Amino acid sequence: MATPSVQEEEQSTTMDDFSALEERVVRAVEVVKTERAARAQAEQTIEKLRHEAEEQGAALTLAREQMRTLEREREQVRQRVERLLKQIDEIAS
Repeated sequence: MATPSVQEEEQSTTMDDFSALEERVVRAVEVVKTERAARAQAEQTIEKLRHEAEEQGAALTLAREQMRTLEREREQVRQRVERLLKQIDEIAS
């Protein structure tokens, strides 16, 4: 049979072990909370970037169409100028 001082020592050791375990559990819970918050923030950032990419894609599509339109208009102006220059040459000859 254990003496009272041995029992107290065993209880103290058990309590120390329990306290250490409790500390580790509390730290683990804090890490999980921190990681969940970081994940939520990362998901928000991803969604924001995805939205921005969609907007930029739409803007790029619009810019490309505008460029095509301007190129067609430039070609039409070039052809008109060539016709005018040809007419001027005919008159001058």
